[in-house]
Amino acid sequence: MPHVRPPETVASALRASAAGVPDAENAEQHGVAVKTIRRWRRDYQRRGLPRGQSHLAPPCPICDRAHLEGAAYSELLGWYLGDGYLSRGRREVFNLHVYNDARYTQVNLHILALMRQVKPGSRPHTRLLKGCVVSTVSWKHWPCLFPQHGPGRKHERPIVLEDWQRAIVVEHPGDFLRGLFHSDGCRVANWASRVVDGERRRHDYPRWQFTNTSEDILGLCGWALDLVEVAWRRSNAKTVSVSRRAAVAALDDLIGLKS
Repeated sequence: MPHVRPPETVASALRASAAGVPDAENAEQHGVAVKTIRRWRRDYQRRGLPRGQSHLAPPCPICDRAHLEGAAYSELLGWYLGDGYLSRGRREVFNLHVYNDARYTQVNLHILALMRQVKPGSRPHTRLLKGCVVSTVSWKHWPCLFPQHGPGRKHERPIVLEDWQRAIVVEHPGDFLRGLFHSDGCRVANWASRVVDGERRRHDYPRWQFTNTSEDILGLCGWALDLVEVAWRRSNAKTVSVSRRAAVAALDDLIGLKS
């Protein structure tokens, strides 16, 4: 975190800058780096940001009872449970990382938008791994919003939603399901065969699948599908499937296709 200068120093430097004093001379007069003068001019004169650090650290919805955008949080929670995790940085700042296939450009942009909605004023960034985009944003309060964070992998520890999280998902179940299915799920072309009039015929149909190794997260997926009355079943130990024609159509309308 940058050193916070006294307000009088900042105000004096900005007055000097407005009077035409060169950045290097201004920096020497006020005992700061030239890049600090340039940052002050950029943030306070050109952008009009409030002075101090308050604009850099939005209040926490849990600690400070600040507003939390429910729909965005519900979806980001789904992404976190599917393909996200928290890492601890310096000075007790945590980084939220969400992984997604690099082919889905619009979805990756959408993840960044979700992060900005949940942490207003934030500047999430991305990095490219082999075939994958990692979207990251930092905040001291991510563990407050994702209390499921803990040591070890998610499938090796209990994943239980807090009451306030469950209330948000109940209010925004479609967003939660979008986060789950667009992270650890897929829509596939499935097929089955059966004998009709003595002849074996093949039947092709679409199916949504959510695959995860955490029994708790699979249970949350099934619970959310029940909330929106979409029929589902466990097709194997690690997969929740939505296969019935009406159910697939309903889920298509609710969460949309990845793009």
